[in-house]
Amino acid sequence: MRAVPEGTGTAGRLLLGAFALACAVDLASLLAGWHPGHLIAKPLLMPLLVGYVLTLPRSPSGTGGAPRAPRLLVAALLFGWGGDLALLFDAEPAFLLGMGSFAAGHVCYLMLFNKHSLFGRGRTSPVLGGAYAVALVGTVALLWGDLPAGLRIPVAGYSLLLASMAYRSSALGRIAGVGGALFLLSDTLIATGVAKWPQLPRPDFWIMATYLAAQYLLAAGALRREQAYGREVLQD
Repeated sequence: MRAVPEGTGTAGRLLLGAFALACAVDLASLLAGWHPGHLIAKPLLMPLLVGYVLTLPRSPSGTGGAPRAPRLLVAALLFGWGGDLALLFDAEPAFLLGMGSFAAGHVCYLMLFNKHSLFGRGRTSPVLGGAYAVALVGTVALLWGDLPAGLRIPVAGYSLLLASMAYRSSALGRIAGVGGALFLLSDTLIATGVAKWPQLPRPDFWIMATYLAAQYLLAAGALRREQAYGREVLQD
């Protein structure tokens, strides 16, 4: 399962390396409890990933395709950046703003996934859909009583959108499907923290590690699907 899209040139490798370095700095800072490192690295993460995405050709390497990243993918990553910035502030309004920005990103992802399904280039499993539905209902039911009253409805609505995105991500293949599942896991860890449930040691590390893997895999899966479509068009 190749997780790096075709056609990564010098600029793409540099930006991907910078993204990996920023991820390492951010995660190491969280493990070490060094908050300034997190404040420096986190705002750089999604812009570097967007820059990497913008360097990649839509069509496969060797076919002369010009760089043209899917706009919905770029928008989803930029909304994720907005959510990242909002969650740097420890206040309920910032949490709601961040959740709203991530929700907008999930809508962009859903539109991107549905585009592929409409053109017959992606399928999802009803069994997987049932598993996500059970996970959604069970998690919201368990969290409900422990969430602050003002966050219950927003969290439930966001959770529905997030679970839908995670399920539909499998339409783009295994890489994107794993990314969608990791995004669901990351935000579930956030929700359990808000509900004051017992946490793993260094919970912020696990939240960011799963989130960063999720965003990269979603981007890589989307680009692989776009490149596969470009190959089909050239063959036609």
